[in-house]
Amino acid sequence: MDYVLIAFGILFIISGILGGVLPVLPGPPLSYVGLILLHLTERYQFSTNFLVIWGIITVVVYLLDYFIPVWGTKKFGGSKRGVWGSIIGLLVGMFLFPPFGIIVGPFAGAVLGELSGGKQSKEALRSGFGSFVGFLVGTLLKLIASGMMAWYFFVEMI
Repeated sequence: MDYVLIAFGILFIISGILGGVLPVLPGPPLSYVGLILLHLTERYQFSTNFLVIWGIITVVVYLLDYFIPVWGTKKFGGSKRGVWGSIIGLLVGMFLFPPFGIIVGPFAGAVLGELSGGKQSKEALRSGFGSFVGFLVGTLLKLIASGMMAWYFFVEMI
């Protein structure tokens, strides 16, 4: 049974890392499930504190991934229209033009939202750039969290 849990754990860890760059997959939660699966084996164990801390980190990173692009849009001068455009662009891009739509969608949505609100193109592009920067920061956080969980997974097995 341990071999099955380890094999599925490895699949979840790999899926979690892929989820760091593919927004369709929830990267850190998948990686966390991989850690839990390894913990359920008889041979490999993590401490309760370790699992609780990584559970909290997983939830925080998962939530931040949705808020950081909005924050980036606001930080770069975006209005509510730009923020809503970024959110709508993310959803449209994710479903209609995967995987690149997830990158381009929030940018285009923020720009279009700002333009519809009467802002000049320079201001609208700045807002879109903020959304893109937010997307990159969120992606980096997911990759770091999933990568660290993968590291702990494989170090525990050595």
